[in-house]
Parts: sequence; C-alpha cells; structure tokens
Amino acid sequence: MSTSMLSTVFVNTLATTVSRLPLPAIWTAGSAQQRTLILGVALAVLSNLLFGVLYAYSSFLAPLSGTQVFIWRMLAMWAALIGYLLISGRLGFHIDKLKALGSVKQWAWLLLPTPIFLSQFWLFMWAPVNGQGVQTAMGYFLFPLMMVVFGCVLFGEKISRLQWLAVAFAAVGVCSEIIRTQSVSWATLWVCGTYPLYYILRRIQGIGAVTGLLVDLTIFAPFALAYLLLFAPSSLSLVSGSGFFILMLAGLGVMSVLAMKTNVDASQMLPVNVYGMMSYLEPALLFILAITVLGNPFESAMIYSYGLIWVGIAFLVAHGVRKLRSAHKQSQTTKIAPVV
Repeated sequence: MSTSMLSTVFVNTLATTVSRLPLPAIWTAGSAQQRTLILGVALAVLSNLLFGVLYAYSSFLAPLSGTQVFIWRMLAMWAALIGYLLISGRLGFHIDKLKALGSVKQWAWLLLPTPIFLSQFWLFMWAPVNGQGVQTAMGYFLFPLMMVVFGCVLFGEKISRLQWLAVAFAAVGVCSEIIRTQSVSWATLWVCGTYPLYYILRRIQGIGAVTGLLVDLTIFAPFALAYLLLFAPSSLSLVSGSGFFILMLAGLGVMSVLAMKTNVDASQMLPVNVYGMMSYLEPALLFILAITVLGNPFESAMIYSYGLIWVGIAFLVAHGVRKLRSAHKQSQTTKIAPVV
C-alpha cells in the first residue's frame, strides 16, 4: 500500500471517529462553513500554543546554548518534515514544483529569502535564554503593523483610518522607547523589519509555505551538520549519548513541523481578518513566557512605550473586527436577496 493510500485511510478513519464523538450542538447542527471556522480557530490556537512552548524550549536543554538548540532544531525539523511528506505522499508534489525552476536566476530568486528565515529561527531560540525574550516578543507584536506599512508602500494597498491610528500609536511607542533607553533593541528591529520581507518575497514568488520551508531546511541541513562536527563536537557527543536529549530534540522537530502545519491550515480555513487577529496570541504568549518562565527583565518605565504599541494593536484588531462584521453583513444580504 502506498504512502498516499495510507494517508487517505488515516484521514477517513479520523473523520469516522470524530463523527461518533459526543460533539457540541454548534458543531453537529452548524453549517459546513461554521464547522470550518471552528476548526480553523482551534488550529490557530493550537499553533500559537505550540510556538509558545517552542519559545521556552531552549531553557530545558541546558547546557546546550541557544545557537546549538537552533542547529539541532533545524535538523530535527528537516527530518520531521521529510517524514511527514513521505507519509502523506506529498513529497513528490513539492519536488515537482521545484523541478519546474529551470534557470539559475529562478533558483537564486527562490533562495533569496532563506537567510532571513534562518536568522529569524535562530533569534527565536537564542533570545529567550539571552535576555532578549521581551524585545523579540515585541518585534512579533509589531510584525502585523509593519505588514500594513509594507502592503501600502510595495503593493499600493489602501490603509483605513483605524490602520493609520494603529501605525501612528506604534510609531510613537517605539520612538518613546528609543528616547527612554537612547537605543532600540536590535532583536525587535530585526523581527519587525526583516520578517515581513520574507513573507512578501515568498508571496511574489508564488511559493507555498511548505515548499519554501522544505527548501530552506534542505539548504541549511549540510551547514548545520558541518557546524556540529567542526565547532560543537561536545554538543554532538552530549546528544548522541543521552536518551533524554534525543527524545527532547525529536519532540522539538515534531512540534516545530506541527506548529507550522497547523498555522498554515488555519490561515487557509479562516478569513484573513480572523487569522490576523488570532496571530496576536503568539506574541502575547511569548511576552508572558519571557517575563515569567524565562525571567527576562521588564522595567516599569517600559509600560508607557509598550502601552502605546498595544493601543496601536487594539486599533488594528478593531479594524479586523469591523471588516469581519462588514463581510458577514454582506454575505447575509446576498443570501436573502430575491432571485429575479
């Protein structure tokens, strides 16, 4: 039996099992669109919780450094992704998409965002255990606001009054923090300044999230192995001789792929505005974990500047709610419109 057939059997079995469970009435009596929305929200919450766990993961892998955890995560994630694609029968599909790239120029264009992706994943594992957890979380808070700015500048998208207010409050908050500290965290700037470029480049290229992830991880895997052999042989010895570390790193890879997969699935099931609002769960969770679990410093003087940024985020969420209500009213009007 092929891997694609096994995947189909698994999905059908799962669907049959779920149908027999005592599910809430909103699921059983609701429309297919409502069930899709509920499932999308559940997947979005799950992905954000998984990203939160991954943010604190480095602290449980001492004495491995943040950089070493990043290296191991990339290798474990690559192995987990290949395993998932083989079991689901989708590996050939993604390879065929890459084979369609015939020229060196096309491949160079494809690999252009890879360094941004790798640097972001490194910072995600390094920052929490090096006192930059709060600043990195703030970068993720600013990320959607920067996407609004990039969309306006690069794609000529119109910005509503609420979006302008969101960007303005966030800008004042950032300026306030710069004046207070006479500097601004490079971690915050790197997240909100370069991560939007990664998504924009992938969007222009027309490369799906899983295909892009497969390319990024496959390109980096040999360099990760070389780093362990040449610069961190003690890390290699520690992991290979410990069942605990092997199990933890395997879990790191599986959770990373699962977090990415549920996030992508949620983005496809949910309306853009709902997905955008759900995306704020992750930085909020990262911020709380950085202060509580990881013990990163948070000064009382930071409340003013960070508060302004959160006010900006509130305006952006309000914009999303308004757009969602408008779309809902429009759909209801369409349903009751008389047929002529």
